[in-house]
Amino acid sequence: MATLFKEVNYNLQTLIQQIDMGVIGLPDIQRPFVWKDTKVRELFDSMYKGYPVGYFLFWANAFQEGTKNIGTVAKQKASSLLIVDGQQRLTSLFAVLKGVQVIRENYSKEQIVISFKPLEDKFEVPDAATRKSPEYLQNVSVLWQEWKNRSN
Repeated sequence: MATLFKEVNYNLQTLIQQIDMGVIGLPDIQRPFVWKDTKVRELFDSMYKGYPVGYFLFWANAFQEGTKNIGTVAKQKASSLLIVDGQQRLTSLFAVLKGVQVIRENYSKEQIVISFKPLEDKFEVPDAATRKSPEYLQNVSVLWQEWKNRSN
């Protein structure tokens, strides 16, 4: 009998690169991004604290019609690995780490912004108070953009 499932250990950097190139995408049946920014904040808080954030289930698919990109930017490759379970988590990570927009459930394009207060190890969705506070890094996406720029 053929193996139906195979465990593969990808690190976060590999997942983000594969999404960025277009290798990982969404099947046409997947709903748009529905998480509220507070849920994305909770994901980053959990990862920061070292909590497990679950598994991703991918479908290796040679038929590339009917697939969608993660994010709003055109990709170099057609998606051959489709996320079946974990789309909200993976899209959240990609959107924040790359600083790119997501397509919301009403099909609008929007950037997710998460702030961080290092003195308290606290993530927040920015509001009027956090935007005025010099104690917050206003958008954690800049951390990875600056790192990317330094490595080039």
